[in-house]
Amino acid sequence: MVKQHKQGMSQRDLFFVGGALVLILGVAYLLGQGSGATVDPGKIEVSTLEDDRLYTGVADEYDDSAPKSRPERKPLPPEELKPIAPLPQAPNLRVYFNQNHASTYTDPYRQIRRYGDDLEAIVVAEVNKAQTSLDLAVHELNLPHIAQAIAARSRAGVRVRLIMENAYTRDVGQFTPTDLAQLNERDRDRAEQLRRYIDIDNDGRLTPAELAERDALYILNQQGVPWIDDTADGSKGSGIMHDKYLLIDGQTLITGSTNLTYSDVHGDRDAPDTRGNNNNLLVITSPALVALYRRDFEQMWGDGPGGLPDSRFGSRKTPSPLVPQAVGDIAVAVQFSPMGARVPQAMTTNGSVAQALSEATASVHLALFVFSSQELTDTLAALHQSRPGVEIAGVFDPGFSYRAFSETLDLWGVSLPDRNCTLEANNHPWTQPLRTIGVPVLPVGDKLHHKFAVVDGRIVITGSHNWTQAANRQNDENTLFIDSPVVAAHYEREFARLYRQSLLRPSRKLLEQVAQVATRCPTVTAKPTGKAEPTAPTPINSATPADLKALPGIGPVTARALVEYRTAHGPFHTLEDLQQVKGFGPKTVLALAGRVRFD
Repeated sequence: MVKQHKQGMSQRDLFFVGGALVLILGVAYLLGQGSGATVDPGKIEVSTLEDDRLYTGVADEYDDSAPKSRPERKPLPPEELKPIAPLPQAPNLRVYFNQNHASTYTDPYRQIRRYGDDLEAIVVAEVNKAQTSLDLAVHELNLPHIAQAIAARSRAGVRVRLIMENAYTRDVGQFTPTDLAQLNERDRDRAEQLRRYIDIDNDGRLTPAELAERDALYILNQQGVPWIDDTADGSKGSGIMHDKYLLIDGQTLITGSTNLTYSDVHGDRDAPDTRGNNNNLLVITSPALVALYRRDFEQMWGDGPGGLPDSRFGSRKTPSPLVPQAVGDIAVAVQFSPMGARVPQAMTTNGSVAQALSEATASVHLALFVFSSQELTDTLAALHQSRPGVEIAGVFDPGFSYRAFSETLDLWGVSLPDRNCTLEANNHPWTQPLRTIGVPVLPVGDKLHHKFAVVDGRIVITGSHNWTQAANRQNDENTLFIDSPVVAAHYEREFARLYRQSLLRPSRKLLEQVAQVATRCPTVTAKPTGKAEPTAPTPINSATPADLKALPGIGPVTARALVEYRTAHGPFHTLEDLQQVKGFGPKTVLALAGRVRFD
């Protein structure tokens, strides 16, 4: 049940963006603007949800102490695929999963019949509808069918613009043996695998004809599709340009956790047992929501390739609040990351996630790739302590869950120093570990790549944003908060599928590592906490000169000038009003975004 918003506004309620003040209220309150319907889902018992097995083998048999102990985790043969009943879709907000058991398709590259929604085909179908514009901000793109569809729309006169992460902007035909040798092992393996796939006649050479058929970036470059990456602002790149969204004709948004790559959609070409990293994709029809995404896109695009270094990536972008926007009768809110160090944590995406989690009254179900935010773990701990009846359950990617920085360890009540014998800052392992936390047993090579949570069986949090400090403060990310039992049912089904194939306890290897800490680390220290989080916004219309001098860019003279102007002309209402004060130029005013309020 979504709580009603309490009367009055707290210090986190006001935020400046795009020349206007925006109300930042509780997540449930924002989402409640879209639909008046309320649902009390009650506690969801994950153990009783419908069975939709995907793999042979038993999760509880798995232990990562020795690779040979892993049970065979092979996909079911085609004759054993038995799709379950599909769930209803919301008309303007459809959600898909590449491991969906209500659907089957044939992998177009490996000709494997398998469970799942064909996410590539879904994207191609939407791209083919483009008539006027197609904007893409995607971390990585190597699927040739999507590239061919984009190139075709460009030839048809559609304006196409593409933004990518700088690490993935070279087509594989440009790599020399020396280039490949300089890559890290993961990227080198991926590049060599792609080269083998493109080399249709297996002669060791990549011809223009082969590249034109199978190399996505070559296809786009040959068509002349304009693109930039996150070095277009004159830097060496933002933290990571990690967005995953497409905007079509100002009407349609495609987003989610899915990179447009083989491994994120279908599976690795050289590994027939893989079925792709577990991902979700949303197709949303909403001109108003697309407009919010386009504002983010335009900041990064600037004047495009070859122009001035006026693109803005990472913390150079204008801070983005959580903005509500109805999609039909579904309440949605969107927030873009990152937020610079000046913005209080409560106003960041992680702050909005924490707010949504803290409002749970029945259940919180998590499916996360990387989970290293101590603040969000502490939010769950406070929820568990204040409302012990709320079911908290989670599944996390095995590749990250056992690392020293992983918050999965906290939920298991485990503390593990890193190789330097240091613990994460403010580390808080739970004294009463949860027994509903686990890692799924996946085919070797596949990952749990989701970044979603479902609160009370109705509020879905999803997008590109991993639950990390880097995503919150450095990377270009987008996150949706969706209030819809219809949409949430799809995510609950996906969560249940992963939960059932998970090991719900620390592995033997992890426990052995913990037992060896005393020998390995005679002294364990904590990492420094770093800079303190910004304080709550200062009330600009009642602040004293001393209060004002604590704000960035304000000294004794400008503080006195502001107080004198306020006394003579009355209270300020927006950040733009401050530019009437002598000494307050645009740069000074921008530095105050998120640091002042106007009540």
